[in-house]
Amino acid sequence: MARSSPRIPGFSSDDARARFLAVYDRVLHRLWPVPVQAEDIATSAGTVRIYRAGPDGEDPYVLLPMGGWNALAWHRWMGRFGGRSVIAVDPFGEAGHSVQTRPVTSRDGQAGWVEELLAGIGAQRAHLVGASWGGYLAVEHELRHPGRVAAITLVEPAGLSTLPWRFWLWLVPSGLAALLLPAPLRRWAARRLPNATLAEDELLTVVRASLRYRRPDNQTVVFTDQELAGVHVPVQALFGSRSPLRPVGVDRLRAAVPGWRVEVVAGAGHTLVMDAEDQVIDRVLAFPRPAPAGEGS
Repeated sequence: MARSSPRIPGFSSDDARARFLAVYDRVLHRLWPVPVQAEDIATSAGTVRIYRAGPDGEDPYVLLPMGGWNALAWHRWMGRFGGRSVIAVDPFGEAGHSVQTRPVTSRDGQAGWVEELLAGIGAQRAHLVGASWGGYLAVEHELRHPGRVAAITLVEPAGLSTLPWRFWLWLVPSGLAALLLPAPLRRWAARRLPNATLAEDELLTVVRASLRYRRPDNQTVVFTDQELAGVHVPVQALFGSRSPLRPVGVDRLRAAVPGWRVEVVAGAGHTLVMDAEDQVIDRVLAFPRPAPAGEGS
């Protein structure tokens, strides 16, 4: 039997896409704290939508979101970089303004569209900030296309182990809470799980509007120790103390790449970019200068 071709991610209909983008654009205008410039960057797999705050430049901060999210997840970050260039990305494979025209299924393909994006914005010394799946993309890109990135911040990155059962015990209740619970119970769940996205009422309207988007089956590869050691730019990795990924992630990185800076943020979970955004932004802006004294361990 012939194997079917990989499906291109996208909405089930033009009407579903139009309805989603109307919600997306409304939420963007409500939440964005500073003026941003929307740009569509051409790649061989389609066009990638970015939102740029601050000036053009060769050394932007480029924000890659966690799976299930798009550029809007970074809305509270956009006014926090002191006039420096910061770019939030709608990645391929997630509902947003990016338009994918061919499947991206291989590791080379995943790294390739990130490289074409960075080339398209003229980046030469970018600082990639990747949350969860976005962190996986940042490492994958640097392994295959070194030279455009000066530093990487990984926030609860994927690709360090197979997902532990505790992660699924966190993810499934989080998804049900996002879709089914009224706002007061969602905010209670946000503290208990912890999952700060459950307290983001506006962003959750975007999630609900995206239910008719067909996502790809992203197969995250677990990086080998040799691959991790093959990243030759400064890297810091941040984990939440309450995250199900913390135990294996922290131990693995400290053993495999002792030159990387690894920190555990007290009280935070997997949604660290929202749970403790002030602390994470401070670490991004300070890196790769020496870590502050008394950091978490």
